[in-house]
Amino acid sequence: MDAEAAFDFFVTTYGVKYRKAVTKLTKDCDVLLAFYDFPAEHWKHIRTTNLIESTFATVRHRTGKTKGCLSRKTGLTMAFKLMMSPQTKWRKLDGTNPIPEIIEGIAFKDGIKQLQTAA
Repeated sequence: MDAEAAFDFFVTTYGVKYRKAVTKLTKDCDVLLAFYDFPAEHWKHIRTTNLIESTFATVRHRTGKTKGCLSRKTGLTMAFKLMMSPQTKWRKLDGTNPIPEIIEGIAFKDGIKQLQTAA
């Protein structure tokens, strides 16, 4: 079952009971399902923003605790070092092979590359 068919099944199943929620989801269906227009290998990277949030949370907490930075330069240096330190634990992107295809505009449907047929 593809994403659109699953979405339609959800709408018919829960549309009567949860009318307002289904109406909002239906209104933004294109944006909601745009996730599936990318290769399946990239889905786990698209799905999360934890990498960005955790990096900035560290800076925010540390700068809040050290209110007395001696100067603007020392404050910026501390923030820079705090942002650079977590990169050693970052996971490399999976599925980097399809990136040139995405840039070229090759279509993906449900995470699978769509081959164009000659007319």
